[in-house]
Amino acid sequence: MIGIFDSGFGGLTVLKYFLKDLPDYNYIYFGDNARAPYGSKSQEVIYNYTLEVVDFLFSKNCDLIIIACNTASAQALRKLQQEYLPKKYPNKRVLGVVRPLVEKVAEDKKIKRVGVLGTKATVNSHVYKIELNNINSDLEVFEQSAPLLVPLIEEGWSKKDETKKILRKYLKSLKEKKVQSLILACTHYPFLLKEVRNITGKNCEVYDPGEIIAKSLKKYLEKHIELNIEKQKNSNLEFYTTDDINKFREMGGNFLNMKIKKIERVEL
Repeated sequence: MIGIFDSGFGGLTVLKYFLKDLPDYNYIYFGDNARAPYGSKSQEVIYNYTLEVVDFLFSKNCDLIIIACNTASAQALRKLQQEYLPKKYPNKRVLGVVRPLVEKVAEDKKIKRVGVLGTKATVNSHVYKIELNNINSDLEVFEQSAPLLVPLIEEGWSKKDETKKILRKYLKSLKEKKVQSLILACTHYPFLLKEVRNITGKNCEVYDPGEIIAKSLKKYLEKHIELNIEKQKNSNLEFYTTDDINKFREMGGNFLNMKIKKIERVEL
């Protein structure tokens, strides 16, 4: 069983590609919608929230968890991997979303100037800048926080004109820096992928994070057969949320283009 965790709806942009490229596995999706957004919270709070969700997903027999949340990946993943898992879940794994995106951008040697659009917590951690410069110290990395985008997307406002105006304002400084590639450092932001590409223009490469993360997961599963995560003839998909089930069923179903059947509200 593979668990996917996000502060809200953003991780659906990752799950969408898992279902497309790796459909023969059992998945559990957990959206902590009641406590979203994570991006404006302290590192301690983000870490504690992440631990609660990880414990829940492992209790549901997940062997591998993908933290499909850049904020949690930036603020909680390393400590969780180095301190928590070895003591409590030595045979289970938790992965984040930062490394696959960094490697994808850094492999293009023609790119010299990279933009990063993320939550306050992700930008303040400078995790993308650090990881990119670890691979290529010559890369110029420009970061921009966009704190209003996640709440707007969570409220279903991704197609509103007001959201597009706010997005243009956030992207203005990165356009002025003439970045050649833009990392959407929040899994909510692909809800605005078309709008982002229209604003940044043809001279800026904007990858779809979900597509990159799905390819990375495929390689990981092929390499780590010891996890015993096997393909299923009749795969299972379950959803959990800490907020309103009906809202999640509607928004999630519309985005995934499917009827969400197995969904449950939980309190952590």
